[in-house]
Amino acid sequence: MKRRNQAESVTQREVPRLTFAEVRFDENLQEVIQRAADYLLSLQAPEGYWVGELEADTTLESDYIFFLFVLGILDNRRCVKLANYIRRRQLPDGGWNIYAGGPSELNATVKAYVALKLAGDSPAAPHMARARCQIHELGGVEATNSYTRLYLALGNVLPWSYVPAIPPELILIPSWFFLNIYSMSSWTRAIVVPLMLVYARKPHWDLPANAGVQELFKDATGRIPAFEWDRKIVSWRNFFLVLDRLFKLHEKLPWKPLRKRALRKAKQWLLEHLERTEGLGAIYPAMVNSVFALRALGYSSDDPVTLREIGHLAQFEIEDGDTLRMQPCVSPVWDTAVTMFSLQEAGLPPDHPALVKAATWLLDRQILGGGDWQVTNPDVDPGGWAFEFRNDFYPDVDDTAFVLMALQRVAYPDPARMEQALRRGTAWVLSMQNRDGGWGAFDRDNDSTFLTRVPFADHNAMIDPSTGDLTARVLEYLGRSKWPASDPRIQRAVRFLQKDQNPEGPWYGRWGVNYIYGTSGALRALETLGLEKNAECQRAVQWLRAVQNSDGGFGESCGSYDDPELKARGQSTPSQTAWALIGLLAAGEITEPAVKQSVSYLLDQQRDNGAWSETAFTGTGFPRVFYLKYHLYRDVFPLYALARYKNMQDGASAFETMRFSPDEFPPRNGNGNGHGNGNGNGNGNGSGKKHQGFRKAG
Repeated sequence: MKRRNQAESVTQREVPRLTFAEVRFDENLQEVIQRAADYLLSLQAPEGYWVGELEADTTLESDYIFFLFVLGILDNRRCVKLANYIRRRQLPDGGWNIYAGGPSELNATVKAYVALKLAGDSPAAPHMARARCQIHELGGVEATNSYTRLYLALGNVLPWSYVPAIPPELILIPSWFFLNIYSMSSWTRAIVVPLMLVYARKPHWDLPANAGVQELFKDATGRIPAFEWDRKIVSWRNFFLVLDRLFKLHEKLPWKPLRKRALRKAKQWLLEHLERTEGLGAIYPAMVNSVFALRALGYSSDDPVTLREIGHLAQFEIEDGDTLRMQPCVSPVWDTAVTMFSLQEAGLPPDHPALVKAATWLLDRQILGGGDWQVTNPDVDPGGWAFEFRNDFYPDVDDTAFVLMALQRVAYPDPARMEQALRRGTAWVLSMQNRDGGWGAFDRDNDSTFLTRVPFADHNAMIDPSTGDLTARVLEYLGRSKWPASDPRIQRAVRFLQKDQNPEGPWYGRWGVNYIYGTSGALRALETLGLEKNAECQRAVQWLRAVQNSDGGFGESCGSYDDPELKARGQSTPSQTAWALIGLLAAGEITEPAVKQSVSYLLDQQRDNGAWSETAFTGTGFPRVFYLKYHLYRDVFPLYALARYKNMQDGASAFETMRFSPDEFPPRNGNGNGHGNGNGNGNGNGSGKKHQGFRKAG
């Protein structure tokens, strides 16, 4: 296809002669970009979307064995294959980790041990003996977190007194009170509300006698110590521990005046949230808990409602030879948006059938109904996108911003439909800006830090505050839409990023591992706003140069969430090298050695089929607790980074985009947020002014 370059008409300028090595480098670069684009195009589903596997640790397979046992549907085929997968992930020291290359982790190891017992493994087997020793080394079953204890209580191998209280009366607290279910993060809410019903009914599905955990206690007495009090007498930690004890005393009372009302409301909330979605929250732990709650309420395993939810979970199964593994959720909207974005940078024409088909699929999934986000953000029209195939209660800022960036470049055959969708999505994202200027994922102003001190907050994600990576994503979209840096909403967001920057220069990455991810996003956002020469950006770029590996790549372990000294330390990976390269390119110095070395690393690492290999987990679910491996990350981000490098090298001009003026989204409530006019059509002219595209690949 024809290449276009603004500089082609400037014939009088002397063009430097390229060396043979430089010519070969450029040819190799173009070949790698083309192979990568062709490979990604081959992965597109007939319906138009892309979806890669989303991999997690073995707690999913362990919990699934327990889940199927409780339901009485633990068939031999699935049990054997799940157990095979768990055994093969055991570490030499006997434990199981929560990310590739990480150390043994207590909860994952306890769950694996119990699951393998249910699968028929003898405690005397060598691999079980090694696991038992490692559990003792890590503190024993008495050191497990609240969710592990809850599952063991459901199996009647631990008493409920060892589980933090989750009384259903919590759901009766009004949303205006400082402590209510909507002050929790959306994922915590989806996990906890079903557990309120479980805690109230306290069902137990007895595990076999040989599946107990008595031998896993480090303390021979088999007792779990009470939660430790904070040394400060007056603290949120101590406040919630007092509440926990009061709630447990309340559980022993024969008369609970609000219990029936609370159970009705919790049940109603659960059943309502099972509609318009493929499982509660469309995430594994909430979905499992919802089935436990249904069973606790008296729904049988073959009740249509229960069967539907069990079926949604079964969609996460991946059978591979003699193993079976589970995904924590699926990511088609996210994967489709980032793949489109990379292919566009690689030169796919804006009217290419693959892009048009993908755009249609995304447009069909824009959420135009209500959700939990409206509790703290009322009077705003829906218009966001969720992560999964269907999860209407929980659109999120990150997916929506990336979808908007992907869609705004597509030459869609129905421009009016595209314009309306983009306008609604833009208005929704703007309305989600927090009072501190940043953006969180699912809710607005979900930043009550005192909630991180409740006893069941040990999944380390009780709240959903503003983060640098999400704020950067929205700013990148607005920058690509040519919003001026002087807009008050952008100014507030930039101030948030400035405050969020680490003194050394990087930004923390909440949703990707870790400082490399956060720094890349922030630099790219500030570049689109014309702020790449600011001191903050220069400090961040200098940091990236300093942490580059000797092979030219970049890498960072999930361990950096536990130990900041490990930031940007790890074996090079394609995805993290691509993120760092994107950040370096944001500084505009495409000829500097760090850039060339990163490009060379990515060129050298590509496989013959156009893909890259990567074993590391570079996605983040809950920092320090749960990590993810997006199987498409290793392919889409290297393609984007290399294509962006080539486009900058060639002096290409700006992409054609559909965009809207800030005047079309006036601030509301005096806080710099904006929203639509209530009908989804906007109030501006939606000119969608065209601009020349970048050079095309191929």
